[in-house]
Amino acid sequence: SEYKEAFSLFDKDGDGQITTKELGTVMRSLGQNPSESELQDMINEVDADNNGTIDFPEFLTMMARKMKDTDSEEEIREAFKVFDRDNNGFISAAELRHVMP
Repeated sequence: SEYKEAFSLFDKDGDGQITTKELGTVMRSLGQNPSESELQDMINEVDADNNGTIDFPEFLTMMARKMKDTDSEEEIREAFKVFDRDNNGFISAAELRHVMP
């Protein structure tokens, strides 16, 4: 499934667990710059077994939550940041070209 593929993009070492380090790597590749505590918060939100990592069922929970409130202001701001690469509050033509196919 596409969720399994997405999970494997996060799970760099293929051990079935997403760590804060792996989550951070993917977030940064999407133009985000989360702090260590933000990454830990993201994991803690769905870490049902409290082992400090996200397994596939927990990942599905995370995706379901994201899908449920896709249009929240926070999500829109996060999406904007992906385009606004220099974080100046504007999306330039060059930044737009960078993300367009």
